[in-house]
Order: sequence, then structure tokens, then C-alpha cells
Amino acid sequence: MGSQQFVLTLSCPDRPGIVNAVSSHLAAQACNILEAQQYGDPETTRFFMRIVFHSCDAKAPLDELRNGFMTVAQRFGMQWTLRDRSQCRRVLLMVSKFDHCLADILYRWRIGELPMEIVGIVANHPRETFRHLNVDGIPFHYLPVDKNSKLAQEAQVRDVIEHTRVELVVLARYMQVLSDELAGTLAGRCINIHHSFLPGFKGARPYHQAHRRGVKLIGATAHFVTPELDEGPIIEQDIERVSHHDTPEDMIRIGRDIERRVLARALRHVLDDRVLIDGRKTVVFFS
Repeated sequence: MGSQQFVLTLSCPDRPGIVNAVSSHLAAQACNILEAQQYGDPETTRFFMRIVFHSCDAKAPLDELRNGFMTVAQRFGMQWTLRDRSQCRRVLLMVSKFDHCLADILYRWRIGELPMEIVGIVANHPRETFRHLNVDGIPFHYLPVDKNSKLAQEAQVRDVIEHTRVELVVLARYMQVLSDELAGTLAGRCINIHHSFLPGFKGARPYHQAHRRGVKLIGATAHFVTPELDEGPIIEQDIERVSHHDTPEDMIRIGRDIERRVLARALRHVLDDRVLIDGRKTVVFFS
């Protein structure tokens, strides 16, 4: 990225003077703003902002920049983060039998499209299930689970998250419902992908259900995980039109394509600090 860059995100009650206070502070710290996006939500009366900047001090410590911003943040009651863009987030991928999203993420990561540090893969199916994927060098945790071992298995998942200092969890078609406790623990740092139809179909064989109902649109939704199943703040969505010519197998194929590209876009937005949670929804500052 050339010179060292930092990204500041914030939200707070909307009031006059926020932009001036933030930009004036950065200017006083000899920082140059490269990108700035903002939004005031008229319903929640909250203000959201994302700023990318670099410091004229080539060796500006991140902790010093954070400490300097605290006065501004306290003045406006901000929830905020400040990150060095060169420091990749530590990401844990979780997957079940269907691996198309995992394969896509690994490919995009290897070619540099998704800048992150993959600290591990958790799967409830053995590694042989993914023998056609290149997972060399990535710690693989086979953690089987059934209705009688769910709590014990989630305790193992927690251990992996804690010991590897995970910052973001991606459910890349992980087909187990997280407990309310684990979902709450991961609030704001766990992304899920699921199919989304009009109307919605839950349970087994959703594409076959959709075919029987003659749907005309199929799609996918990426969202943050919450204790309410598939009700978390939405990050990204996409759809494709289908017709009576399409078989259930056609819909499954089309659905796989939508799911993997939607999850990849959502993950890219989150990694680049473009997603801020606004109650039950999100503010996404697209590039």
C-alpha cells in the first residue's frame, strides 16, 4: 500500500461538529486523510464514519495514535476502532461437508485478494473429506459433533479460538447451529452464509423445496451471527433468476456460485473495516 496506512471507524450519537473534530485532530497529529465516508442514520440518530489516513511520521506508533484519539472519542461518546491496515486479522474458518465456500476463500486468500491470516480450519467432518483442497500449512481441527456432544464440541471450538487469538470467525457452510452462548460470545466477529429464497425455505433440501414451489429467484445472504438463527445484521446479498427449465440440481449449482461470491464479498468488506453494525442492520461503506 505504499506508506503506512491506518483505518479509523466510529459510530456515536449524531450531532454537529463530529467530522470537524475528527479531521482537525488528525490534521493536528500530522496525519493526511486518504479516504473518508460517513452516514447519519435518521432512524437511529447515530452517525457512522470510516477514514483511511497515513501519518507524516513514518514511525508513528499505533498505540500513540489511539491514545491521542481518546479525548475526541470520549467527547462524542464514540464506539471506535483504529487499525494499522498492514496488520492482517486472524481468521478461523469453520466448515462442514459442503466445501465450495471454503475452496473459494482459500483460493482468494492465496492470490492475495483476501488479506488475512488463517489461523485454522475447524470441521465436523474428517480431513479426508477435503482431500482435493490445498490446506497445507493451515492447522486443521477435526471436531465431530452430534446432539449428545454439542456442548463438549463447542468447548473445543472455544479453546481453538482462545489459543489462536482469533479475531474473526467465518462459517463457510458450517451446518451446525451455534449455541446461544457461543453466538453471543462471537457477536460482531462471526460471519455466516446461507441460502435465501422468496419465499424462504428452511430445513433439509431447500433447493428441492424451492423447485417444487416454482421459485423464480434464488440467492444467498451473508450476515453476522446472533443467537437468533439467521436473523443477524446483513452484510451482503445477491440473487439470480431461475425458471421452470431449471432442475433442483441446476439450482444447487447456481446456489453454490451465489453463496461463495456473496461470502467472499462480505469477508472482504469486513477485513477492510467497511462494515459497522447499526442495531439489527449494518452500514457498509463500499469502495
